[in-house]
Amino acid sequence: MIPLSVAWDDIGGLVDAHERFLAGSLVESDVRDSVLDSWKRCRSVGLEPHRLLVSYTEDVTLGEQFLRAAHPVLHDLSASLTEVSMTIAVCDGQGRMVERIGGGRRLCERLDEVRFAPGFDASEPVVGTNGVGTALAERGPVYIVGREHFADCLQPFACAGAPVRNPLSGRIEAVLDLTCLRDQGDPAMVRMVREAARDIEARLLEQASRRERALLAAYRRAGDQAHGWPKQPGEPRSDRAEAALSRIDMAVLREKAEELIASPHHTLDEITLPSGRTATLLRHQVKGAAGETGVAVEARVVGGPRLRHVGLAPSAAAVAVAQGRGAPGAGEPAGSAAQGPVGSAMSRTTVANPLTAHTVTTTQTPSVAVTSPAAPPPRPAPTETFPDGESPATDGWLLLVGEPGVGRLAVLARRRLELLHDASVRIGTTLDVTRTAEELAEVTVPRFADFVAVDLPDSVLRGEEPEALGGRTGLRRVAIRAVRRQPHNLYDVGDLVEYVPSTPQARALETRQSVMEPVLTEAAGWIAQDPERLGRVLAAGIHSLIAVPLRARGTTLGVVSFYRSVQPASFEDDDLSLAQELVGRAAICIDNARRYTREHNTALALQRSLLPRGRPEQSAVEVAYRYLPAQAGVGGDWFDVIPLSGARVALVVGDVVGHGLHAAATMGRLRTAVHNFCSLDLSPEDLLTHLDDLVGRLDRGEGWASENSPDSGIVGATCLYAVYDPVSRRCTLTRAGHPLPAVVAPDGTVEFVDLPSGQPLGLGGMPFETVELELAEGSQLVLYTDGLVEDRHRDIDAGLEQLRAVLSRVDLPPEETCEAVLDALLPARPGDDVALLVARTHALDDDRVAQWDLPSDPAVVSRARVAVTGQLAAWDLDDLAFATELIVSELVTNAIRHATGPVQLRLLRDRALICEVSDGAGTSPRLRRARSTDEGGRGLFLVAQLTERWGTRYTPHGKIIWTEQPLP
Repeated sequence: MIPLSVAWDDIGGLVDAHERFLAGSLVESDVRDSVLDSWKRCRSVGLEPHRLLVSYTEDVTLGEQFLRAAHPVLHDLSASLTEVSMTIAVCDGQGRMVERIGGGRRLCERLDEVRFAPGFDASEPVVGTNGVGTALAERGPVYIVGREHFADCLQPFACAGAPVRNPLSGRIEAVLDLTCLRDQGDPAMVRMVREAARDIEARLLEQASRRERALLAAYRRAGDQAHGWPKQPGEPRSDRAEAALSRIDMAVLREKAEELIASPHHTLDEITLPSGRTATLLRHQVKGAAGETGVAVEARVVGGPRLRHVGLAPSAAAVAVAQGRGAPGAGEPAGSAAQGPVGSAMSRTTVANPLTAHTVTTTQTPSVAVTSPAAPPPRPAPTETFPDGESPATDGWLLLVGEPGVGRLAVLARRRLELLHDASVRIGTTLDVTRTAEELAEVTVPRFADFVAVDLPDSVLRGEEPEALGGRTGLRRVAIRAVRRQPHNLYDVGDLVEYVPSTPQARALETRQSVMEPVLTEAAGWIAQDPERLGRVLAAGIHSLIAVPLRARGTTLGVVSFYRSVQPASFEDDDLSLAQELVGRAAICIDNARRYTREHNTALALQRSLLPRGRPEQSAVEVAYRYLPAQAGVGGDWFDVIPLSGARVALVVGDVVGHGLHAAATMGRLRTAVHNFCSLDLSPEDLLTHLDDLVGRLDRGEGWASENSPDSGIVGATCLYAVYDPVSRRCTLTRAGHPLPAVVAPDGTVEFVDLPSGQPLGLGGMPFETVELELAEGSQLVLYTDGLVEDRHRDIDAGLEQLRAVLSRVDLPPEETCEAVLDALLPARPGDDVALLVARTHALDDDRVAQWDLPSDPAVVSRARVAVTGQLAAWDLDDLAFATELIVSELVTNAIRHATGPVQLRLLRDRALICEVSDGAGTSPRLRRARSTDEGGRGLFLVAQLTERWGTRYTPHGKIIWTEQPLP
């Protein structure tokens, strides 16, 4: 084996694909499909690449029969690897290592460091992508090298693994793995481990029971007698059959032949192959030399070249059995038997074991796909005229020999395994309780039952823990599925069902065991539920029932009822086992969905309690908003509308990174912090600076809680903050890594504000920049989170253009704008939560604003009082004149006495009477308690008593002291 000059994982985008995958990026073009599927499975179970918790089990062993078959193969494989540093690992069917052979001291020490040693678990959910666990998950050979490993500690290695199956049952008995250092890896390792696995499987087949060998030999001899196959060892095999019929055609032929063997009343079947040709299957009775009876199926294909050889390459055991010599002796290599007639083969078909009550197993079918080196002479083909005047070519050959009873079991077993496979794929595709119940009903009708009903208590639908079920506990009919819709349905979806104690459903809930009623006409307890209605049900043809409790993790979640009406066969014990398996798988999925519903409702309730409830009283803007949680769970998106001093209003939209309860709680902290910072009347850029520092401290604080606590995943947040002043109609905006806001002019023109991005909150170190706009009255300011315009199927630029097209509609009020935006941009089940805030601006009319510039002269205080009294009289607010005179007198006097620069007095008549006094000083007065002997210090105390609110806000040129008084 020659190592590759360039390692596979150093080629193309695989170098950093693992890091990009963990970050959520798409890496389909850089990673093999099988490896990417494994990474996704590892992520779904919560595996962390930098930390593995590998379990250890003492005395892991394999069966003696397997060890006898594997020992010679492993000995030969180890001898072939003496020149390379490569170890052979033998693991059991669960991925636990049983034995490690060879490899050299250095390699073994490296493997011991990563717990790839006997007794340790190497399954994929435990150690991630690797030769053992991924071969088990994929149920086939795999090759994993370097960075393709999910776990960081395994990336220095290359490995190839293959499962070893019991050829009779089809069950995976063990896994073989070849492991070496990454720079010595070679894809040829896959071929080596696959061949070794096949050799072990062949030796396991040699150890089959004497009865099975005798039965296979009898069928072979029956075929020889029926067609007189010449036995000429060494005659070369023709490949004309492979060229004439594809593998798909041959698979269809074998499947139809098995069905014909299982049908004792049919002797002829005509089918159309996927290639378009017509094939005729003939069924003949055959009898072996020792009295064995069976069925032979002869195939004839119309419209193709004459076929001489059809079949598969024989295994050594099959050839030996066909020649009547039995299996090779103990210790004899699998390929040492003398080759018999080339082309004899066994058709390995899954067969149900009727003795097993709890599962469907597989066993070797005594059905043999037969090939002879010289096909029997062709029989005359039916005359058929083609457009070109030629006659079709036909040829017949023996396709399959089998036993009718075993053939029936083979067909049933294959169909049941297909049903179980489909159930594992189709049930549990969502974390929705109702949909999961519907999927169970859809999978089982009509392939297993003709009518299926799923009943759950309301507490399960709400995500709560169900109470003890039994007696007359009320259940909700959640899902039904029927072959045909009939007016005699037992109950409809949504109906409340109370089963009487004698019914099979109530007994199943009470005893926690499945109940089967093969003949419903004799089931008096079932009929007692509603004799009149159920009498009509029986008259309509329903004749058999299985009731299975839905149980998961020790809890009963409901009951599933399977009925048969169209299918004439009643339910049997094998059907009961299959029903239990189907319901058991569905129960786990339903319980997962229930738990998710509970957690989702809890997080959603928390988040909604932290979001605004209703609209605050303010006149600056008319607002509408929407919040939609994500399909996968609540996130950290939030919005807010906060009234500020001077009739202004703050509009906030933010997005915390992550989902779940932690993101919702962090969002609540940030929203509270924004309210607190707004109460200080901070400028937009200062507010984001303080918020940035808070997020950074929150992130660092999560790491201080415990050195061993897992990372919360909250690494920052984005935010957009805007302040609109209805007096000047100016809007100041700043953002921290948030999507651009949109401004919709009254004429429908849409512009995305060219606002400096700023880094997301929590990173620190960079100042935030602001942009100031003058908005026409009636303009709309649209703020949103990235979930509205961006997802994995749509680029953000395309989302912004789509948003522009929706917003360009003229004269839509904010509520209708919200509806139109969500309808146009969001799918039915969004992948990320969305916050949307639409604000239509208003302006404060000039007749509601009064403003005076005052000189720094104490004599101006009396003139200010007179001016204010006159303005209040003009506004019919004489009741506020006395208090306002006192407030103005105190504030103007303080500005003249303690401040510098020009003094300005302004009155605003909004939802409250606002009085503002501005000056050029940067110092702020503070409220204090004056002693009884003090001559001053009571002015601000009187102002606070006479007003509803008061405070200070700073401007680039000084400060403003403001007060608010409620209007009469």
